[in-house]
Amino acid sequence: MPRFDDAGRVAGTEVRELNAPGPWTAPSAPIRSRVAFAAAHVVPHVGAENVPGAPAAVDWDATLAYRHQIWRYGLGVADAMDTAQRGMGLDWAATQELVRRSAAEAASVGGAVACGAGTDHLDPALVATWQPGDPTALAAVTDAYREQVRVVQESGAQVIVMASRALAQVARSAEDYARVYDAVLAEADRPVVLHWLGTMFDPALAGYWGSESVETATATFVDLIKAHQAKVDGVKVSLLDAGHEIGLRRTLAALDGSPVRLYTGDDFNYPELIAGDEQGHSDALLGIFAAIYPAASTALQAFDAGLDGDATGAARGHAILASTEKLGRHIFRTPTYFYKTGVAFLSWLNGFQPGFQLVGGLHSGRSLAHLVQLARLADDCGMLLDPHLAAQRLRALLTVNGVDS
Repeated sequence: MPRFDDAGRVAGTEVRELNAPGPWTAPSAPIRSRVAFAAAHVVPHVGAENVPGAPAAVDWDATLAYRHQIWRYGLGVADAMDTAQRGMGLDWAATQELVRRSAAEAASVGGAVACGAGTDHLDPALVATWQPGDPTALAAVTDAYREQVRVVQESGAQVIVMASRALAQVARSAEDYARVYDAVLAEADRPVVLHWLGTMFDPALAGYWGSESVETATATFVDLIKAHQAKVDGVKVSLLDAGHEIGLRRTLAALDGSPVRLYTGDDFNYPELIAGDEQGHSDALLGIFAAIYPAASTALQAFDAGLDGDATGAARGHAILASTEKLGRHIFRTPTYFYKTGVAFLSWLNGFQPGFQLVGGLHSGRSLAHLVQLARLADDCGMLLDPHLAAQRLRALLTVNGVDS
């Protein structure tokens, strides 16, 4: 395997014998200790015009087969999320088909599925002309949310109310956010997950909830939850701030009425957040779980064993998750919104898609040096599930990119 200097030149070679996969096991019964969803990506047809700006051409067989792997390991699938390239290549037509197909496949095996509902079918050129506080624009955002919520609900999937670039553009205050979310939640036919996505994942969401201050935004967020607590199953928070998440988790746990889960979206600090402390733990709705689902499942089974009296179960679960942390931090390193490239790359190395591609050409979002280091870290934690195939594919990638060793 090549080593690269800071300028991207090959600066040496490492001879490495790839490790066997980790001791990962599929569960024999439903996982009980945590509720966990893996946010899955989509696989394109290798010969299609999956270039920037083109409609997504999805390989449905490979895309859905990957979801069946996640369900087989006892995790739920969070679909049509930012991991599936919402707003980054996956258009609304393909999103609707993904939601319907994924929900149908989940029902066929009794798997859990939750799907994102947002406003990304609105014309970005039109949204760019809107002025903050425009009541007509706010009504259009509300109607866009309603349309997507209906698609998800009619499929049978649980709704994840995603953060909206259009709402961030047009909302002038916390009150504007409250009015839109009040109207959307009023139509929910079962408890939803509210998604707060940070600017490291999408810079267009700056000032979400009406303030650049995280403390002020959090207060608005909590007020919204209190106002609709019976309709909120949980919240997914993707701010990559463990201290903030723990504080919010404790605030939610102290609320009277229906319990509200904290689904961690922290792909940096997930081991400690899922393991938790004496005051509680986070559940999970994570993009990294789509890359490490066999390890994640095995860890959650160890937490289950802890519930059943195994004195070492919780420690084993934490240790398994911690063993993948360097991989997760690498996949989600800055610029974080290109993490999908790493998820697809590992999927390809492990044989779950025929080519290393993403819709919209997003597979070009990471450098060769980044991908080689990703392979090293995946090998270190036992996440190369077929080492022989991974070596063949990595060798082919290096050759195509002009690196012969």
